[in-house]
Amino acid sequence: MASFKQSALRKQQYPQLNFTRTPALKQNPQLKGIVNKVATMSPKKPNSAVRHVAKVTLTNSLRVTARLPGIGYLCSKYNRVLVQGGRANDLPGVGYTLVRGVYDFSPVIFKRKRRSIYGTARPDGFTKFIRRSLRVGK
Repeated sequence: MASFKQSALRKQQYPQLNFTRTPALKQNPQLKGIVNKVATMSPKKPNSAVRHVAKVTLTNSLRVTARLPGIGYLCSKYNRVLVQGGRANDLPGVGYTLVRGVYDFSPVIFKRKRRSIYGTARPDGFTKFIRRSLRVGK
């Protein structure tokens, strides 16, 4: 019952947020931001790793912590980035993800699968499906 009261209070205080999982974005799918700090975090139990995160100031002047997806990145202080929703389950306080390959955040190079997530263009001559009439050695 306490959660019902708490959510009702939150709705009265912030009606524009409308119970989204990404309140800093305020109903937008993505927002531009400026990186304040790039750091690493260790996840909650039972996981063990070094996860890369960035503190970002959004254009609506809110500050959020977002994760840097993928392997190897070029992202430093004062870079412009695009922030979208998507939390890291094992990183407490990280509810946002940066979009690779947009503005100053580098794409993942040599990526062939799931390229849209990592901002990589299709390599020349790479396709998963070749039309039957164009196949070599029928």
